[in-house]
Amino acid sequence: MIPTLAGLLLARAEDDGPALFFEDDHWSWRELVREAAVRAAALEELRPDDGRPWHVGVLMDNTPEYLFLVAAAGLSGATLVGINPTRRGAELAADIRATDCAALLVDPAYLPLLDGIDHGARQVLVAGGPPYDALLGRHADAVVEATELAQDPATTLLLLFTSGSTGTPKAVVCSTGRFALLCQVTPLQLGRDDVAYNAMPMFHGNALMASWGPCLVHGATFALRRRFSASGFLDDVRRFGATYFNYVGRSLSYVLAQPERPEEGDNRLRMGFGTEASARDRAEFQRRYGCELVESYGSSEGTCSIRRVPGTPEGALGLPAEATPVEVRSPDGATCPPARFDADGRMLNPEEAIGEIVAVGAAPRFEGYYNNPAAGAEKIRGDDYWSGDLAYRDEDGWFWFAGRSADWLRVDSENFAAAPVERILSRHPDVAVAAVYAVPDARTGDRVMATLEVTGRAENFDLVAFAEFLNAQPDLGTKWAPSLVRITADLPVTATRKVDKPALKRLQWSGADPVFERVDGRYLPITAERDRELRDEFARHRRTALLTT
Repeated sequence: MIPTLAGLLLARAEDDGPALFFEDDHWSWRELVREAAVRAAALEELRPDDGRPWHVGVLMDNTPEYLFLVAAAGLSGATLVGINPTRRGAELAADIRATDCAALLVDPAYLPLLDGIDHGARQVLVAGGPPYDALLGRHADAVVEATELAQDPATTLLLLFTSGSTGTPKAVVCSTGRFALLCQVTPLQLGRDDVAYNAMPMFHGNALMASWGPCLVHGATFALRRRFSASGFLDDVRRFGATYFNYVGRSLSYVLAQPERPEEGDNRLRMGFGTEASARDRAEFQRRYGCELVESYGSSEGTCSIRRVPGTPEGALGLPAEATPVEVRSPDGATCPPARFDADGRMLNPEEAIGEIVAVGAAPRFEGYYNNPAAGAEKIRGDDYWSGDLAYRDEDGWFWFAGRSADWLRVDSENFAAAPVERILSRHPDVAVAAVYAVPDARTGDRVMATLEVTGRAENFDLVAFAEFLNAQPDLGTKWAPSLVRITADLPVTATRKVDKPALKRLQWSGADPVFERVDGRYLPITAERDRELRDEFARHRRTALLTT
């Protein structure tokens, strides 16, 4: 029988063991399930009576309320839509409309984000506000039970946003059956005495599937922080007695940027699990905190997994899990040959070795993108799932990540597309055309780079005013500001007069045009000395192969 979130929750309905720590509060599993039952009944009251989808958007920080609502969706059969609070303006409105949210549940701090935008939701309820408290109060005596809909493994539990190459976000469908299965088959074997510390945002699958879900399965304790704080990490893991934590992207490097403290080794941590940390950061974290780190490549679509195993070279993704065979393929479907390198670590055959990560036979596991069948069809060829992520294999068979295909960018584990950023940059009165694309970061993931074709002479472009312009744009996502800016009077174009982004990507920060780097909100020129520093940083983190010049 396929498990469901409802089944996992009901199994904890009489469990008095600790379930949730948050700031100075705590809940047992019995209490958590009880809170979920109250909200499940409340969600039923919010259910549209006109046939519209029963979708509830949540625009909140990591709070117990958010978690109670996830569990409530599991008991009721409602679909919870995790709204990314770093989105702004029309892009935020489009996310909400695209997922047919009938109601929005919002933290007070995020309510202003909805002002003046056409989000389409019929109801907006503020957490802690009188209408919301009254709604919960009407169902204070709700019975702990799961509806028939909630017990159907095919019922959609979550819609988790990702970004596509066209600039239109896609909402990945996650059924209650897939969620429950992922929570059970995870390699993370937490025990009853484990405390899992999570500061990653709950609108991402990492927080729910790689932290809370395994706690639910094994009866461990989930310690939740409202927002990630590098300076608060050590105090939190010691305060909560955390034995496990999860992370994404550069969060590990932010923790390591904090001044080293003698008490870092005085903790209960035995394991951390995450994605995209550099080899140098993993080694440094293990030295300072004495904690093993486990890395894995995966996606919200849940189609494949590549894991670091013993013997994995530093910087490599690892090998595919046995149940999810993976290949690297060229656009014509052929398997790419292994990468070859020179003595300096530069790849000799990137055009033939780098291809798309393809999960062989994984098409049946892909549940699609909500209300976007065309985007889903682009991922499927026969029985195989094409990830849109690039990789290469070395001669020993190890997989190495090589970036995002098309116009995807990934910064601090946030995926987004170039087109919305380009539209914002093009508002600047002195910018004729803006091309935005990803270049590799020295540690992990991407940096946002923009080449601006300006209307006047390139040397006259005012970068101080440009930085002020960026700060004034209300719909510029928090990760979107260009980290590197090239100023030119003539963008390279293809034969069809489209901007030649591959040529720009190959240049990275080299070339005849001036390039500037964003440092503390200012744009400073990349000098020969800074160029050497950047290249040395790539070498330290074993990512020299990603340099193209």
